[in-house]
Amino acid sequence: MAIPKFFSEVVIRDADEDDIPAITAIYKHAVLNGTGTFEIDPPGEAELKIRRRVMLASNYPYIVAERRDERRVMGFAFANVYRAGAAYAKTVEDSVYVRDGFHGLGIGEMLLSNLIYHSAMGGFRQMIAVIGDAENISAIRMHEKLGFTKTGVLRSVGRKHDRWLDAVLMQFELPLPEDEK
Repeated sequence: MAIPKFFSEVVIRDADEDDIPAITAIYKHAVLNGTGTFEIDPPGEAELKIRRRVMLASNYPYIVAERRDERRVMGFAFANVYRAGAAYAKTVEDSVYVRDGFHGLGIGEMLLSNLIYHSAMGGFRQMIAVIGDAENISAIRMHEKLGFTKTGVLRSVGRKHDRWLDAVLMQFELPLPEDEK
């Protein structure tokens, strides 16, 4: 099967500070128009710079997908702390966001598969997806396609856009690097 030309135009790389304006725009759209995140007010560039720096200081991966020819960020993803406390130190929560107009092209899947790889190489052992809105079928299917299993649903735990929303919990056991098997 031939790989669509579009995929050869997409580069997944570590996010840098120059990407923050694009990340901010993508996330702002998701906050204001979607239910994948339960944030109500979109954070600005300064806040997202701080969040990124904190994640990187703790060795969490933070990546972007961009068009090779335009250097245009089409999406971003990161792994972050799942829960506070030493017992959870090897468990991460994933977040994946794709620029409006680029959904359904496989960008989210490319980001998540790279995030899985970088998290495993970083020594993490479990990845948890907390998917906002049980009706977010595309996010649920993307995670299932990459091997996540549904572990539960938290009913009516978030209120956004004048309605109560569920959160779907999914889990993936990250592969051990060859030298740790």
